[in-house]
Amino acid sequence: MQSEEMRLDGNAVAGVLRELFAVDATAADATCGGCGKVAPVGALFEYGQEMGVVLRCSTCGIAVLRLVRTNTAMYVDFSGLRLLRIPQ
Repeated sequence: MQSEEMRLDGNAVAGVLRELFAVDATAADATCGGCGKVAPVGALFEYGQEMGVVLRCSTCGIAVLRLVRTNTAMYVDFSGLRLLRIPQ
């Protein structure tokens, strides 16, 4: 089979994504992209504003996760997150 024949669009992962976003993420282990520390999301330091939230690493202070909610959408930036391990 050619790689083009095996390729699907992002809709093919709808079930997996539904599982991912339907869990208590505070129990997931987050690996900081700055220092590599692994800690539960619930142990990150939260800095909240009216419009959004920033979760920072408790060791190095890097912004691991940013979340902004508007009237029309929710924006999530995981750029400070190296890995998110969600226990089953």
